[in-house]
Amino acid sequence: MNPSQRQAPYLQALREYAARDPARLHVPGHKGGPGADPELLEAIGAGALSLDIPALTYGIDVGSDPTPFEQAQRLAAEAWGAKRAWFLINGASQGNLAAGLALAHRGAEVVVQRNAHSSTIDALVLSGLRPTFAAPETDPELGIAHCLTPETLERALDATPGAVGAWVISPTYFGAVADISALAAVAHGRGVPLIVDEAWGAHLAFHEDLPEHALAAGADLVISSTHKIVGSLTQSAMLHLGHGAEEKIGEDEVDRAVTLTESTSPNSLLAGSLDAARRHAAVHGRELLTDTMQALARARESIRAIPGLDVLDERLVGRAGVFAYDPLRLAVDVRGVAADGYELAPLLREIDDINLELYGQNVLVAVFGMGERGLPEASRLVSALQIAVGRVGLDPSGSRASFAAPPPWGELAMTPREAYLGAQEVVPASQAAGRIAAESLATYPPGIPNVLPGERLTAETIAYVQRTLELGGSVRGASDRLLRTVRVVIEES
Repeated sequence: MNPSQRQAPYLQALREYAARDPARLHVPGHKGGPGADPELLEAIGAGALSLDIPALTYGIDVGSDPTPFEQAQRLAAEAWGAKRAWFLINGASQGNLAAGLALAHRGAEVVVQRNAHSSTIDALVLSGLRPTFAAPETDPELGIAHCLTPETLERALDATPGAVGAWVISPTYFGAVADISALAAVAHGRGVPLIVDEAWGAHLAFHEDLPEHALAAGADLVISSTHKIVGSLTQSAMLHLGHGAEEKIGEDEVDRAVTLTESTSPNSLLAGSLDAARRHAAVHGRELLTDTMQALARARESIRAIPGLDVLDERLVGRAGVFAYDPLRLAVDVRGVAADGYELAPLLREIDDINLELYGQNVLVAVFGMGERGLPEASRLVSALQIAVGRVGLDPSGSRASFAAPPPWGELAMTPREAYLGAQEVVPASQAAGRIAAESLATYPPGIPNVLPGERLTAETIAYVQRTLELGGSVRGASDRLLRTVRVVIEES
């Protein structure tokens, strides 16, 4: 390990500035704490407010090269094995937006894994790229989407000779990891970069027993949601450029796109947390991940011992679209009990204030951080599941084994940008089938668009989204969050 990985130069520079008690004749108006609302001061503390320092402050991100901010980003690139790393203060969503804008420098078409996060679709709207969608593998038993196979990517690229990139997701919400090396070989064989939304895999680089992370496997641009597992503050993330990516996606193009999509008032607390999280992962990540994986292995054994429950684990490897499995996800298969995930999730909250990352009909997903020594929440989850199963009982008939899969996606009639910005109107949801959507409908959980701007709406999809809302989910992108109405394109007659 480079000894400098033990430092956090940007965070240290913030602390040194605050410790000097300088005359803060700049924003923000709370002046490091004295001008803050008393309740806010009590809630987050004077220390946090003192580190809320604006950009373009001498000795932090301007001054002698390299500045502490530049040093921090260089250390992040080294830790993840990137040619260059950018700190993002608008989450991995900003990374997806920047990736789309960077690709648009090269052309107008792109291959995109269809179960991409909604921010990827936002990137298509902003960039104007026309997508060719490649369908991931769907698990026939669990009813969840896994990853894209190299064969599917190959067919999609063959059908899109003008593509300027291939955009995939790995790991998934449920822990499936794609064969990134093979996907990269397919993309590079056609002279295009492989973009990987690795939002759920920032920790993979720090333990040899975890699946190989995307940069090491040959990806060219990787979106990394550092806050999810590694533990920086919410809304902070990183974007990594791979070595050897220059001829496929330019560093300057990415840099321009990151600048375009970031605030001119970036939050220093978010960036400081990225610097600290990088240090924590680089110095202690292997040890912490070892402890976490061992504790989760014990939790899985306990859950599998509860009648009616099972867990997702490395047994998935080898199924279509599952090259490896990330054990930092604790996904519970609930098909053997007489209640689905939509019913169990609120019951777990009632029993012991258990708040899950994701729940669907057949699977509950609990997410654990890299540094959770002992994982007391895992024991709470196991105990609450025992109580919940006792209340709802088992499903010996197996009648719930069939899943309510999302209906097929509609035809892409125009680009997402054309639909989003074109002439449009609002119609009752009951009259929207057959019309071209002007907005995205992405049910949460898990935030993957069921409908994209530019796709024709179907009655089946509208009914599916409405059913998700009835079960307690929500929908992102809809102008009417209750989906009584839908915004559609006005088509020329």
